[in-house]
Amino acid sequence: MAHLWTDPAWLAGAHAWIDDRLGALGLIRTGDIEQPHAEVWSTVLRVPTQGGPVWFKANHGPLMHEAALVDLLADRVPDLVQALLASDTERGWLLMSDAGHRLRELVQVEESLERWVDVLAGTARIQLALEDDIEALLALGVPDLRLETLPQRYDALMDQIGAEPRFREAGARVRSLARDLAPYGIRETVQHDDLHDGQVFVRDGRHWVMDWGDACVSHPFFTLSVTLEGVLAWGLDDVAGSVDVTPFREAYLAPYADAYPRLTAADLAEAARVATRLGWACRAVNGHIAGDDRQTITRLTMFVDGRLAD
Repeated sequence: MAHLWTDPAWLAGAHAWIDDRLGALGLIRTGDIEQPHAEVWSTVLRVPTQGGPVWFKANHGPLMHEAALVDLLADRVPDLVQALLASDTERGWLLMSDAGHRLRELVQVEESLERWVDVLAGTARIQLALEDDIEALLALGVPDLRLETLPQRYDALMDQIGAEPRFREAGARVRSLARDLAPYGIRETVQHDDLHDGQVFVRDGRHWVMDWGDACVSHPFFTLSVTLEGVLAWGLDDVAGSVDVTPFREAYLAPYADAYPRLTAADLAEAARVATRLGWACRAVNGHIAGDDRQTITRLTMFVDGRLAD
């Protein structure tokens, strides 16, 4: 698919659409369009304008819902998800204003992970704001990985990748953990499913959650798998288990404590513990790319073993 993004005819069509949208917005392009990102799943183009750079993104088929999803998210939580300048939901194209500095670079400059407290609380607010939008999300094509569907999706993945026995046998654990999580009654909603420090940007003092192409409809707490265990636990120096993630988890759970007053702090912590483990199974299913099993095996290893192989 990556070759499509560099095909001259495709690029000409994308450039024409960009220029047309810029004209409608009253923006003037001031230089050549660059292509800093071209992967199987998406491409990004940088467009210089008199008002600063704007960004075009196109997704391949399974992620084409992102444009329509971001439109919905920005409508619900405009202070947390940046509105698009333009979108073509049929082709999965997005035109975005510049979102500022990536969190990945900022945490190194500031030598602090403290910004994640605000980001995680904001993420919970996004999810709570879309609890009533399940049918709309599914209609947009956002993948269905709710607790009732995840076990079957997990089994299908095992067949697709010809999984080794220990991963196949873990299907029973998927079912068990889903049964454990359901009674807490936390409503399923949009879930980013790949919330790391390359997906958060900071501009004008605000933290913007970006890149919703991997989003799914699932248990909201699944987002903690990647964010807590895949990012924050590694700290600033990329050392496994070097950071106590409890304060970050509590920051995320605080809006849920307000929204679900019948649940105690202990209830929420236990639900988060179960979901953080099961979330890796969701990430393995949702993030699998045919022909590229490496990342899928890494995520399955996190689910089954709770850590990466030595």
